[in-house]
Amino acid sequence: MARLFARLGAALLGTLGGLAALPALAQQRGGVVGAPEPWATGWQPSGGPIMDRIAAFNGLVFWIIVGITLFVLALLLWVVWRYRASVNPNPSRTSHNTTLEIVWTVIPVLILFVIAVPSFQLVYYQDRAREPAMTINVEGRQWYWHYRFPDHGGFAFDSYPLAENELRPGQFRNLEVDNQLVIPVGQDIRVLTTGVDVIHSFFVPSLGVQRYTIPGRTLETWMRADRPGTYYGQCNQICGVNHWFMPIVVRAVPQADFEAWVAQARQRFAQGLPPLPVEQAVAAARGETATASLRQ
Repeated sequence: MARLFARLGAALLGTLGGLAALPALAQQRGGVVGAPEPWATGWQPSGGPIMDRIAAFNGLVFWIIVGITLFVLALLLWVVWRYRASVNPNPSRTSHNTTLEIVWTVIPVLILFVIAVPSFQLVYYQDRAREPAMTINVEGRQWYWHYRFPDHGGFAFDSYPLAENELRPGQFRNLEVDNQLVIPVGQDIRVLTTGVDVIHSFFVPSLGVQRYTIPGRTLETWMRADRPGTYYGQCNQICGVNHWFMPIVVRAVPQADFEAWVAQARQRFAQGLPPLPVEQAVAAARGETATASLRQ
C-alpha cells in the first residue's frame, strides 16, 4: 500500500511538473498557440476569427442547455414535492390543457430558432473567404499530406509524420511533421481540399478548420491565423490502419518571413529538394541580403 501511494504521489508530481513546464515548452517550440495540453477539458486557445466564432456559438448553446436542465430539474422537484401522495391523496384526472400544450410547443421552437440562426451564420462564414490573399491546395493521402501553392509558382511538397526517434527535445509525439505548412499571419487563406485514395479530414482545431478531402471532389474553406505560432491538427476521419499517423502542423509567421520561406521553397522544389524550416529559410535570406549589401 505504501508503494502504491508513493507511485501515485510521483505521478501527481510529474503531472504538475509537466503543467508547469508548458510555458517553457511553448517558448522552445517557437510560440505554440494551438496544441493539446495535459488534463485539458475545453477548447484549445483560439488562433483566428473562425475559432472565435465557434467558441462563442458553443458558449451560447452551452448556457441554453444549462438553463433547460435547471428548469426541468426545478420542475421535477416541484412536482415531486407539490403532488406527493401524503398531501394530494386524490390526484386530478385532467389529461389535456390547451394553453400548456401550446406553451411547451412554442417555447422549444423559439429555442431552436435562437440556435439555428447563429448556426447557419457560422456555417456560411466558414464556407469560403470573400477576398483571400492566397490559395493552398491540400491533398489527403494514405497516410500523409500533400500541399501545393498555386499562387507562388505552383511548388508542392509532402508532409510526413516524424517517428519517435526523429523528435527533438520538446516536440510532441505523433504530432510533428518533417515539412510544416507555412502561412502568413493575418491573411485570409483559401484552402481547397481533395483526396487521392480515400476520404481524409483536414482538421486544425485552434484555427477552426475542418474539411473532408474526398477523391474526385474539391471542397473549399478558409483559415486565418491572427497570432504567430504553431497550430497542430490531425486527420479525424478514420481513413485506414495508419489513420492516426496523419498529423498537421501549420506554422504562422510574419509576412516577411513567409516570403523568405516561399523564395527558398520554390528554389529547392525546382531542385527536387524539400523546403527548409522557416528559421533556416529566414536566416539564409538575411545572410544573402547581408552579403549583397557588402558587395555594394
